[in-house]
Amino acid sequence: MMRAMWSAAAGMAVQQFNMDTISNNLANVNTTGYKKARAEFQDLLYQTVNLAGTNSSTSTSLPSGVQLGHGSRLQAISHEYTTGSFKSTGGRFDMAIEGDGFFSLTLPDGSLAYTRDGSFTIDQNGAMVSSNGYTLNPQITIPQDATGVTIAQDGTVTVTQPGQSLPQQVGQITLSHFINPGGLNMSGNNVIKPTLASGDAIDGNPGQDGLGTIRQGFLEASNVDVAEEMVNMIIGQRAYEANSKTIQTVDQMLQLVAALKR
Repeated sequence: MMRAMWSAAAGMAVQQFNMDTISNNLANVNTTGYKKARAEFQDLLYQTVNLAGTNSSTSTSLPSGVQLGHGSRLQAISHEYTTGSFKSTGGRFDMAIEGDGFFSLTLPDGSLAYTRDGSFTIDQNGAMVSSNGYTLNPQITIPQDATGVTIAQDGTVTVTQPGQSLPQQVGQITLSHFINPGGLNMSGNNVIKPTLASGDAIDGNPGQDGLGTIRQGFLEASNVDVAEEMVNMIIGQRAYEANSKTIQTVDQMLQLVAALKR
């Protein structure tokens, strides 16, 4: 009976992690470029009472064994990198990636980070920066006298200037992708960083080598499905209640055992 208590307690603990993950998804339903997370579980160690195939006599063996589990535990929290819906903003520096890839950013310490949040603007020097002030990598500077900015699907950035009859190219936006995006480290502030599990970034121009294309004037919304998360929340709540009920039931059984001595 004590085994049942510990198994149920482990079940309550993992459902708490599950609810934490769901609540974070719902909290970021309006976060630009956010990718929903999913808690993944695995069963714990089994106590083997009888191993399947053990001899039950000199000529027969057990067709199935007896193994008692000890609950479950959190194995991983993975992120689903499916493309979210696009919303039109009309912003000349807003960009959405249609397909695979991340924008590369240079952090204040000189290291690189990556994001799906394409809400860019320009700083006092005309450099394209993210909403956090991180510089787009490679750096692209917009001339102060530019009267129009065009970002093509292949990442080519051109501007129109007074006295120029043709648009002038001022930069090329590149995208990055990873062999294992599930291994990326979520760092907050809408940026992620590579790890040994994700592998190094593979850079390329939009529309080439499997990378997506760029849509100017759009932003990618979160890929969180509120209805799906609410269903998952109900399932998690019921699982938590069921495990707590198991502990109550086992406790009542122990009370009956303790009462036998009276």
